[in-house]
Formats: sequence, C-alpha cells, structure tokens
Amino acid sequence: MSIVPFQALACPFDGAPLHCHGSSWRCVAGHSFDIAAHGYANLLPVQQKRSRDPGDSKEMVAARRRFLNAGYYEPIAAAVSRAVLTELPAGATISCLDAGCGEGYYLRQFAAAARDGQTLALLGLDISKWAVLAAAKQDKRPNWLVGSNANLPVLPARLDLVLCLFGFPVYAEFARVLKSDGVLLQVDAGPDHLRELREIIYPALKPERPAETQVPAGFCRLSTETVRFLLTIDGAEQIADLLAMTPHLYRASAEGRARAAALTALVVTVDVRLTRFGREV
Repeated sequence: MSIVPFQALACPFDGAPLHCHGSSWRCVAGHSFDIAAHGYANLLPVQQKRSRDPGDSKEMVAARRRFLNAGYYEPIAAAVSRAVLTELPAGATISCLDAGCGEGYYLRQFAAAARDGQTLALLGLDISKWAVLAAAKQDKRPNWLVGSNANLPVLPARLDLVLCLFGFPVYAEFARVLKSDGVLLQVDAGPDHLRELREIIYPALKPERPAETQVPAGFCRLSTETVRFLLTIDGAEQIADLLAMTPHLYRASAEGRARAAALTALVVTVDVRLTRFGREV
C-alpha cells in the first residue's frame, strides 16, 4: 500500500483547480491558501462560516482522540475498511475523501487496512480547525483541510469513495465530486446506539429513529450492514471522553451530566449502520 498526494483540489471561491506552489495552494485567478507548519490547509473562507470557530471544540477533539485511540471503536473502523477495500482489485488506485474526518482516526485505520499494491490518494476534511490540526499531527501522509461539506473544495467527478462517518452529509456535493461509478459509505447511529448512557443522562428517550437510512436523491442503495457489540468502559475519565465526543454532552441537562460524571464503570451498546450508496447515472 502506498499513499500519494491528493491532486484534485478546487478553489473554494471559483472552483478552479488548485496547484501546490511551495507552501501554498493557488489557482490561476491568484487565490492563495497557505499550508500550515503541520501540513494542513484552511480552505474555508470566512464568508462560508456560520460562527467564528465552527465545528468541534478543542476539548471535544481531544476527548475523541483519547477515546478512539484506545481502540473502543476499532470494530467500526474494521467494518468500514472491509465494506470498501475487499471489493477493490489489489492494484487499484483509490481517491478517497473523509467528509467530516474529525481527528482522522477512521482515515488512518482505512489506510492501515489497504492491501499491498493498492494506492490511496486520501483527503480528510473537517469544519473544525482543531480536528484538522489533531489529524495532521498524527499522520502527515493524507491531505488535511479545514473546509465544509456544503462547499467541498474538490474538482467534479474525481473521487472513487466518499466516507461520511457520523457526519453531516450533503448529498448534492457528494454526487458532484464522485465519479460515475463512485461509492458513498455512510455510517449512522442505530436506534440502540449508546442506549444505556442515554438512559442515564435523559429523563426519557426520544421515539426510535428508522433503522434504515433513506436513499438520497442521485444515489442508489448498494448494501447495508449493522455493527453491534457491547462495550465495557472502566474509569470515569474514559466515560467522560465518550460523553464529550457526542452531541449528548450539550443536549443533556446539568443533572444528567452530573449522573454521568458519577459513573466509574459502564457497559454500553454500540449500534451503527453502514450503508453503501452508488451514484445513479
């Protein structure tokens, strides 16, 4: 397996191809984007931001990094890799975007699972600068970008694969950047995901969500897989990290967060759906 530079970046202002010139990306119109010392670039113009510091906070990113690097969600990462790589020939070259990459855990695991002879052009993108910084510090081989799924800085029809793992999909943009035979792999929480934790922090649970992800316009469903297992977490710090890396940290009341903070051990259900979508042409 080898990782090569991702070469299909587009200017977020005019959509023109970006070319690397030393320590910056530039388009023919003269728009320039510096490459930071840690190797990532910020392609999120200020006018495309909804806040001064969008996305996950520095603290949330740190919690996610500790929790994921401890291996708790390794079965999910393994299932993501199997769902894509096993159907690709050994000598394939794969252009892959992780749209909402966080601190890069799943993209790193994906790269580690690739077979000999497969070549990967990897792009990790997240709207949180803290997430992208953490990703770039841990692995400099992929291209890492601060950017938005709503305006992907990628040239049309260049990607073999888009990953959207617990993220915010923008299907029109995913369809635009995928090749005609490209695949979108989406991972979503199932109805029982972290149920035991949710029962502790909320007075009552919301009605169950549909177990199956709807087919978005422009795509067809290729396959669906459920990954489900029990996770034993020992230690208040590890439980706090799990809560901090989910939206439940801010949705729960102060009383609910206090009940979670009092825990020293927790057995929780992991229940996620992996859905592969193909382009409709």
